[in-house]
Amino acid sequence: MILWIARIILFFPLLITHPTWIVGKRNIPKGKVILCCNHYSNWDAVLYNVYNFKKPRFLAKKELFEGKFMNWFMRGVGAFPIDREANDITAIKNCMKFLKEGKQLFIFPEGTRLVNDEEVLGEIKSGVSLIAVKTQTPIVPIWIRNRPKLFRRSVYYVGKPFELSEFYGQRLDEPALQAANKIIREKMIETGVQGKKKEEKKSRDAKKAKKKRK
Repeated sequence: MILWIARIILFFPLLITHPTWIVGKRNIPKGKVILCCNHYSNWDAVLYNVYNFKKPRFLAKKELFEGKFMNWFMRGVGAFPIDREANDITAIKNCMKFLKEGKQLFIFPEGTRLVNDEEVLGEIKSGVSLIAVKTQTPIVPIWIRNRPKLFRRSVYYVGKPFELSEFYGQRLDEPALQAANKIIREKMIETGVQGKKKEEKKSRDAKKAKKKRK
């Protein structure tokens, strides 16, 4: 209920100040799924949740839950806290619990925001791979084209789902987790590259069609 109220209040103001396209939503399967997205700003999760019309659960730094109102609001919109300075076992257990309930889990696998637009993608934290393998959950890579700015369109490219099935039943030691992290990273970057190519092709086709009409 809180999330829908927030969406109703924020949708039209954000449509003007932060117009957002989510391209490829059909790639998201029904049921449990981990949505892995790169991270530029605090607006990233907000814009996705306002324009997505579903209620994925997502991790947020514990500092955002300070105070009774913020704790109530953050949990109401589907967030739950994580301590980024420690190995937060409780947060990992919560992730697994939500996935076992068949819910969507929206995660920034880098664990923090990119400092500047020149960075491609930060280090993938092993918690994401651990959760995906232990719960045998498909992963959908999402790539935000650029840092959200006032009156500039934000674009989220949604890639095709994949699974880390080659690690199912294996001992998840550090080398195995690092190998899984590498796959997630490559899939995310690939989603961004392919999304950009498709958008450029669409733009070129539109220009050609316009010239023909003239």
